[in-house]
Amino acid sequence: MRQLVLFFGLVAIVLCAVGLTLKLIVRAAEERPATAVTVAAVLCLVAAGLRSARRRRAAGRLAAGLSELTHHAAATSAAEQIRTPALVPEGEEAPGTFEADDLAAMDPADFEQAVAALCERDGCRDVQVVGGAGDLGADVIATTPDGRRVVMQCKRYGPMNKVGSQEVQRFGGTCFAVHEASVAAVVTTGEFTQPAAEYAEQCGIRCFDHQSLVAWTDGSGPAPWEAEPPSTSAVPGTGQEADETIAGN
Repeated sequence: MRQLVLFFGLVAIVLCAVGLTLKLIVRAAEERPATAVTVAAVLCLVAAGLRSARRRRAAGRLAAGLSELTHHAAATSAAEQIRTPALVPEGEEAPGTFEADDLAAMDPADFEQAVAALCERDGCRDVQVVGGAGDLGADVIATTPDGRRVVMQCKRYGPMNKVGSQEVQRFGGTCFAVHEASVAAVVTTGEFTQPAAEYAEQCGIRCFDHQSLVAWTDGSGPAPWEAEPPSTSAVPGTGQEADETIAGN
């Protein structure tokens, strides 16, 4: 009750002050019109200034709010882009991704690109696909993470085909002397004959057959430059392999 009485008392005082001020202004206007006009102009300017300042503060608050909202939206969009992978059109495969079973279905050129992609995935730099006419046996050349030069020949063969010793011998004649390989490897979707594996072991060429390639692809096995030089582990030779051994000698 006391607060209500005080409130109405203050309102009455303010009204009295306003009435007295208006009375003084009217009297001054009657006695000195020029002064009254000046006072009125000053009051109008003050009122306009207060209104302008109020608008500027409101505009500033609005701009700050919009800026904060924009930054929040940008941050949210960036986070969504990080969390959400890019959409791939239906029927197409994401670039650089494939399964081990896909390798045997590729054509030779795509297989070389897949081997190069595996090298890049595992940290190689300066990866080049150089297979083609006049490649002198090299299909993929790269620099390993520890700085070694790796030269690979890629053989995309079916499950019934094997890489023979003559093919490995041709590669062995150029991989070190011509391509200056620190690591030389033959990578195939098939298998190696016994004479081919033996020759590779003698020359320090690493043989990556289908099983080794699958392990490299899915991350359960080493890359060619990380593997030890192969030991003789191919299936015992057939008559054809024996002929290859004779031809190699």
